[in-house]
Amino acid sequence: MRTRSIVIPLLKWFSENSRDLPWRKTTDPYAIWVSEIMLQQTQVKTVIPYWERWMKRFPNITSLASANEDEVIKLWEGLGYYSRVRNMRKAAKCIVTDYDGKFPCDLEHVLSLPGVGRYTCGAICSISYNQPEPIVDGNVVRVLTRLIGIEESSKSKSVVDCLWSVAGDLVRHAMSLQKPKQRNASSFNQAMMELGALVCTPRNPLCGNCPLKGRCVAWKENKVEIIPAVPKRVGLTKRRFVGFAIRWRNKIFVRRRPRSGVNAGFWEFPNWEMDAAVEAKHIAKANLSLSQEELSPLCVINHSITRYRNRLEIFVIEPREKPRLTKLNGQWICETKLEGLPLTSAHRKVVDKLIF
Repeated sequence: MRTRSIVIPLLKWFSENSRDLPWRKTTDPYAIWVSEIMLQQTQVKTVIPYWERWMKRFPNITSLASANEDEVIKLWEGLGYYSRVRNMRKAAKCIVTDYDGKFPCDLEHVLSLPGVGRYTCGAICSISYNQPEPIVDGNVVRVLTRLIGIEESSKSKSVVDCLWSVAGDLVRHAMSLQKPKQRNASSFNQAMMELGALVCTPRNPLCGNCPLKGRCVAWKENKVEIIPAVPKRVGLTKRRFVGFAIRWRNKIFVRRRPRSGVNAGFWEFPNWEMDAAVEAKHIAKANLSLSQEELSPLCVINHSITRYRNRLEIFVIEPREKPRLTKLNGQWICETKLEGLPLTSAHRKVVDKLIF
């Protein structure tokens, strides 16, 4: 294939330009797995301190498998997309049970782990074990569609199949060129992602610095800005939530989210989604039976989750008598212990306003 000509110059570029990232100093599949899961939907600069804290607290699979769920979620707090960390804990338990605590090394068994998809599996197998397995993430999609000149949507099945096929051919070709002490599958896949992150960026790519520009169809045809095709944006949805910090004798009432769904297992202040016209006092009366208590506005937290633009309005209630809130499945927590709970990012900001 004509695209195979990119392998040698890309490997050379990577050896000279790769970033000094902590997970690149190891071939431990567990450490690489953690980094790859954290890097999903998250920037490298954000992930680095999280990865370092994680590896210090959970240095191996056994320590993660035996960890308390609250501690695992707390350590992940702020990274978002929390199903990732719950699946990691499930996968760690599977590895301990089914593989005697040793990370599997073949494609089929790695792919069977909870939360591990085609990309993550390929990343682990190639980067850790130097197996010629392809990877296609957002960076690789951008590099390949521009390189080949694919103007169709990168989300279409035909294009996806094409990209995985090309990526597979390239990493296998890289392996065929491997010399002693080289790890070409690992280096090539990382080089593709690195080029997309540093040079072949979504906007204002640095084509003048690209080692592949002479082979890039998009660059030759002046189509870099239109490839890959940008899908239509999904319309944004505004949502309003009203919540209550109920204080009783230096304790605050919090409840735990259900074990399934968004932010499963996290703690939060009681809150409900409401129309803009509904007043907070009516919500307190209907859900807390605290219609006679004074509501003190504390803060408004605006935050985004995917296509949702959420507004969280928090009111402080200090009732004269301890309210009965048994239906809310929550607990009274000392204010000093609130910070130790795994809280959603919006409710973490509420704690900061409440305590300081």
